[in-house]
Amino acid sequence: MDRERFEALVDEALDAIPDELASRVHNLVVLVEDEPPEHEPADLLGLYDGVALTQRDSSTLMHLPDRVFVFRNPLLDMCSSEEELVEEVRITVVHEIAHHFGISDDRLHELGYA
Repeated sequence: MDRERFEALVDEALDAIPDELASRVHNLVVLVEDEPPEHEPADLLGLYDGVALTQRDSSTLMHLPDRVFVFRNPLLDMCSSEEELVEEVRITVVHEIAHHFGISDDRLHELGYA
């Protein structure tokens, strides 16, 4: 799948987030990268880089935006069909945005967003 179509899948996953949650997202950008950073596992699907809303105080108000990265090639490698890819992109986007709200990996696993 080419990058343009993959980015469209990420956009679709973002559009599917309920408005009541999306309206609570503050100072966050979502970026597509082909590969995870060198110091991360090669099969990493996504990454949240920032300060969760639950951890913010007056010292974090003027920081650069938090970032969610979605890693294209590991997701493409993991999935054997476009249908599977659509679902994994959705799960990855929800998982990483959940970290913006301070939800832990353990809780996300319990909820099925591993």
